[in-house]
Amino acid sequence: VHPHPRSSPCPTCSCRCGPLARSGFAAMALGVLAALLLYATPPAHASLERSPVEPAELARAVTEMEQLDRMRVALASSLEGQSDVPTTLTMKEVCKPVGMKAMAIGKENGWQVRQVASKYRNPDHAPSNGQEREVLDLFHRQQAITGLWQPATTEQGTGVNYYRRINVVPSCMACHGTKASRPAFVKENYPSDKAVNFKVGDLRGMYAVFIPDKQSAPATLVNVAD
Repeated sequence: VHPHPRSSPCPTCSCRCGPLARSGFAAMALGVLAALLLYATPPAHASLERSPVEPAELARAVTEMEQLDRMRVALASSLEGQSDVPTTLTMKEVCKPVGMKAMAIGKENGWQVRQVASKYRNPDHAPSNGQEREVLDLFHRQQAITGLWQPATTEQGTGVNYYRRINVVPSCMACHGTKASRPAFVKENYPSDKAVNFKVGDLRGMYAVFIPDKQSAPATLVNVAD
């Protein structure tokens, strides 16, 4: 990571990155810079002396998550202007495809790809370790940060993690507004639902991508989004 805030151009590469991979960066440019993203991180995070993953693969992870989030926003926008109350079918048509695509990305690349949130609906999306909780907290406090890299945890082994924020868009409010306004199928199927009381622009969660080094066994996705 370059040691400068997103609002300040990098003196060496003209990017605006800080501890993040900014949405919209060209994939090849990210490939050149991705290894550098692992050299310095905010004080609250650990740092790596070098990346155990090739820059091209780091760049591919950023590109895949940008495309996945565009897919999420496009599917959610299909609900705009509709007067019908969302149903289970709505979830299958709008939310499930994002999880299925994430699963395919994980299988194709040998990564672990998860959707993680502090205020989750599906318990499978709860943070699984301290690093994920820390990154979610950082995203919540620093709206300008779109994504960032972190070293793999001890439990994961050798590799790196890429985290990309997920923001609430207007159409998300159909199911993630006030607790009382939730559709009937959500109230029935998720009695312990925490994914409520959002506002447009809030942090909804993040994509968490674990990329093992070349000598690690391929990994697959473990959950599907709601």
